[in-house]
Amino acid sequence: MVFLMTIVGCGKETSGAGPDSAKPSNEVRGHLSHALPRLATVKLWLGSQELTAEVARTEIEIRTGMMFRTNIVDGEGMLFVFARPMRAAFYMRNTTVPLSCAYIDPEGAILEIHDLKPLDETPVEARSDNVQFVLEVPQGWFDRNQIKPGAVVRTQYGALNELNWATLRPARRR
Repeated sequence: MVFLMTIVGCGKETSGAGPDSAKPSNEVRGHLSHALPRLATVKLWLGSQELTAEVARTEIEIRTGMMFRTNIVDGEGMLFVFARPMRAAFYMRNTTVPLSCAYIDPEGAILEIHDLKPLDETPVEARSDNVQFVLEVPQGWFDRNQIKPGAVVRTQYGALNELNWATLRPARRR
C-alpha cells in the first residue's frame, strides 16, 4: 500500500526536495530562517465561532507556517491549503507558541484535532489520507469554543473547497 505523507509543522518536509545548495540563503531545510510576514487572511466560521486565519498556500508558506512567531492572538490562526487531499503530519520545529491543529477534509469537515507541543519535532500524523486543509490556532481554542471533529469550517465566501485561494490579497501590516 502506498500513501502520500506530507510532514508540516510549522514546517514541511517532503521527499524529492531539491538539494540545500540550490536554496536561497534565507531558506533552511525547505523553510525560511525567519518568521513569515503576515499572510493574506480569510474569515472562517466554525459553528458560531468566528476566526481570522492567515492563509499558507505556497510551498514556502506551508513549510514555514508559524515558525519563529512569538505569539498568536486568540481568535486568529493559520489555514494551510494543499492542492489535493493527502495524509498530513504536523510538528513544531522552531515554534515556541503552543498550538492546536485541526485536520480538515476537502468539504471543510474537521476530521481530527491535536494539541502540539512547542519545539517538539515528533510528527503528529493524520489518521486519514483525505486532509486538504489544516487549521492552527492557539492551543486550547477548539476546546474553549466547543469545536469537535465533524464541525464544518466555512469562509466568508462559502465552503472551503469553493474558494479561489489565488485571489486572496496579502494582509496589511498592523
